Amino acid sequence: MSISKRRDKILEIISKNEVNTQEELARLLQLEGFAVTQATVSRDIKELNLIKVKGSILKSKYAQNPKSFVVGDKISPLFDSFIRSIVCAKNLVVIKTLEGHASACGMAVDKLTITEIVGSVAGDDTLLIVTNSDEDAIKVQNIIKGYVNL
Repeated sequence: MSISKRRDKILEIISKNEVNTQEELARLLQLEGFAVTQATVSRDIKELNLIKVKGSILKSKYAQNPKSFVVGDKISPLFDSFIRSIVCAKNLVVIKTLEGHASACGMAVDKLTITEIVGSVAGDDTLLIVTNSDEDAIKVQNIIKGYVNL
């Protein structure tokens, strides 16, 4: 199988599982039919620019570095790793993230160039998106929810 398919599978695996060692990631890849060694996984982690973040079950887990994502189908793993909730409040969309990741999610939302967004402000674990109307906020919420498995 190609390097590209293996790396896409790595991103899928880390978006659905808390994986905190290269050996565990290699085992999960092998279960998916990829013949890999720990050294191969180590190179993939480096090339994908993966980082360790706080896990909800494990002490730490691999995740995409928010500074290295690509808009499109690659944005889902980023959002899945960091976004915890998305709610509308009138013409506002409030996104709760893991601590320290609201800014990265805000940057990702900006890259989506959603025309209904007037602007956004990110704190530590909250991203506030401003739209012109309540209807626009619902549209934005639905667009972003399309990238997240909440």
